[in-house]
Amino acid sequence: MQLLRKILFPISFIYALVVYIRNWLFDIQVLKSKSYKTPIVCVGNLSAGGTGKTPMVETIISLFKENSRVAVLSRGYGRKSKGYILATKESGVEELGDEPYQIWSKFPEIALVVDANRQNGIENLEEKENPNIIILDDGFQHRKVKAGFSILLTAYDNLYSEDWYLPTGNLRDSKKEAKRANIIVVTKCPKDLPLDSQKSIIEKLRIKSNQKVLFTYIGYKDVLNEKSVSVSLDSLRNKDITLVTGIANAAPLVAYLEEKGISFSHLNYKDHHFFSESEIKLMQSKPYILTTEKDYVRLKGKMKNLMYIRVEHCFFNDGGKIFEQDIKSYVADN
Repeated sequence: MQLLRKILFPISFIYALVVYIRNWLFDIQVLKSKSYKTPIVCVGNLSAGGTGKTPMVETIISLFKENSRVAVLSRGYGRKSKGYILATKESGVEELGDEPYQIWSKFPEIALVVDANRQNGIENLEEKENPNIIILDDGFQHRKVKAGFSILLTAYDNLYSEDWYLPTGNLRDSKKEAKRANIIVVTKCPKDLPLDSQKSIIEKLRIKSNQKVLFTYIGYKDVLNEKSVSVSLDSLRNKDITLVTGIANAAPLVAYLEEKGISFSHLNYKDHHFFSESEIKLMQSKPYILTTEKDYVRLKGKMKNLMYIRVEHCFFNDGGKIFEQDIKSYVADN
């Protein structure tokens, strides 16, 4: 795969040129960005997946769900439906996509919409749901919508400042577009990342004077089964565990389980993978299946002894307070 990426290096120059021209046309307003009356918080990245957008969206929902009418707008990547769809009790993972369905399952009190046309999605939300805040999931590249507050995620082990354009690298947008972010969050850091290393990363990102950089590490929470009963990781020791992952980067979860002394075999699939009947049958033959929350929504009800482990962003130092204060201030002022 790495050799193929190197061979495709000339194509990445063409891709970079297309990206540059598109952004330039928005900058000079040949292509138009539209603003809306509702405060819009955008969560996105410059890379192709693997930075933790869904847990970050869930973090923001948790800040507002008690006192505000919260709406989430997502493209619904990998869904088998089209157009504008508002999540209801009858909605399924194939209709919404795995990540939106995960969010909806956890926060059924919010308005969750999937629509590839973000302008259409926002206009329908404002007309029909009248939210106090719209969270734009994976919307950093969607410049037809002008978000009032943007959060840009970049993974510690793959900073956008060190990356290159697809298909040789993982960048799907220009590094220079990071200037549009209000907050840049470096995700998936080691828990013991020293302050000197944080300062070094900030220098590499070359932020603007009005931007803030925050750091998070992955926090793993209780393991849950289909009946939402928590079990401890310790109880999984000496059991025949099969780890099933269909995410962009399973390495942090694998490292965490190994650190906790959990022995397992690993079925590793591509991101947003919809499991075939033969793959389900294989899993059904395993004594215990441990998976991610995103994969769980595609596997639940199809096998016994299915468990998933939750993840969340844990901020370093006072990062969580700064994050909450800045977003709430923006929403209050708008």
